Amino acid sequence: MVLKSLLSTLLYRRLALILVPAIALSLASFNTARAAESKEYSIDPVHENTILQDVIDLPKEDPAIQREELSPHAVEEWDKPLPSASAQVGPSNATQGAISIGEAVRLALDNNPQITSAIHQSRAAKYGKYSRVGALLPTVTGGYSYSYSETPRAEGSAPTQANTRYTLFFNIRQDLFVGFRNISNLMRARFSEEQAKLNRYNQELSLLLSVQENFLNLLRAREDVRSAQDSVTRLESQLKVTRAFYDVGLRPRLDVLQAEVDLAEAEDTLLQAENSVDTQRARMNTLLQLNLGDDVDYVGELKYEPFPLSLEACLERAYKNRPDLLIFKKAVDIARQDSRVAASTLYPQITGEFDWSQFGDKPDLQGSPYVNLNRYDQWSLQIGLTWDLFDFGQNFFTWRQTREAEKGAQADVASQYLEATYDVKSRRLQIDETAKRIAVAQKRVEQGKEGYRMAVARYQAQVGTNNDVLDAQSRLTSAESTLTEALVDYEIAVANLYVSIGAKNVDLALVAQ
Repeated sequence: MVLKSLLSTLLYRRLALILVPAIALSLASFNTARAAESKEYSIDPVHENTILQDVIDLPKEDPAIQREELSPHAVEEWDKPLPSASAQVGPSNATQGAISIGEAVRLALDNNPQITSAIHQSRAAKYGKYSRVGALLPTVTGGYSYSYSETPRAEGSAPTQANTRYTLFFNIRQDLFVGFRNISNLMRARFSEEQAKLNRYNQELSLLLSVQENFLNLLRAREDVRSAQDSVTRLESQLKVTRAFYDVGLRPRLDVLQAEVDLAEAEDTLLQAENSVDTQRARMNTLLQLNLGDDVDYVGELKYEPFPLSLEACLERAYKNRPDLLIFKKAVDIARQDSRVAASTLYPQITGEFDWSQFGDKPDLQGSPYVNLNRYDQWSLQIGLTWDLFDFGQNFFTWRQTREAEKGAQADVASQYLEATYDVKSRRLQIDETAKRIAVAQKRVEQGKEGYRMAVARYQAQVGTNNDVLDAQSRLTSAESTLTEALVDYEIAVANLYVSIGAKNVDLALVAQ
């Protein structure tokens, strides 16, 4: 016995001499690598003080989620048949009043399928977070079993055990320490949820900009129709005067032909402008989830108001509110948590388990007459530690891989900041350019009107030619078209700038807020 005890002691000491240096070497390598990485770059610490609150709020759901049908076989709204072509082309039963640009944006945000998809993606991320919260809590497993067995025995001998056995058992398993893997996964899920919300906001801004641009293009098309109608009216009047002069022999037939050709060209331009209005109205109906045949009254006017924000103010708001910048920042946070998850494999894994069971020959689990026991249940508590001491660097280099991915995500943030700065700067310059174009175009329209009036007066006084009138009319129409284009480009530039600074300006109101 003494020799056996001595051998056991020597064996344990030998194992300790082998394991302790190996563990120390692993920890030293890991800490050295982490220190080297921290010198290369630093990231703001992650705030983990709300993890307990996530556990507390686990059973609480927002009203929208509480109303959801969680059955996996529930019939969703999108499983319904799509509307027929005739239903889309014809007008709907819903009556639509006058819709301004702000009301159009609100309708699009409420009804557009892209936003609905983003909402569901955000909820999916929330459920993913709740799943990670559950990973921090114990896992409880239970069961009830029945078994039947035949045991051979000598002929005439009494049985020593029952053929049937009923067992009720429970198992509780809890991760005591897994290298911060579960906490890191929870933090990653929280960042993913925030990223999904930012993606939704980014899609809302994109849809808002699309609606505003198409609404302004509809106003442009209407102004083009008005300008073309005025041009047709002026040319018709000029044609009547030219024919009257021709009938009395004061003008040649060539002047009448030129007036007729110019009138035909103006009528062709009017037809194109009217078709553009119909096309833009159909596009607006599509964005607002209305039928193509709905004759909606989109109301608005093109106007110029000075833009109130300076370039510095725009950049400050862009750095703070642009969703794409915030999304890239969340990507860095997610990459950091991926790195922590990868590093968790370098730590020991400690788990605890509690097992309880009760047996019996009958379903009531009251033991067996063949076993002389005072109790029919049993339990055990186990705490285990496992540690991968050497794996040829597999886990270590996986962790280094995620660290490099984290640094790459940081570089992407810096690149996105540069792109955002340029985007805001270019949008602000475009506003300045279009504002100057509006001033020039307004002066040009005034001069064009005066020139046309003088050309008509000179022609009627027989001191001017028909070509002078037609040229003046063409210049006036071109000036009106240029002014309309400058006004639309200005408001579109304003809409783009608000989106580029992350502001949801639904009504496109020029206010310094």
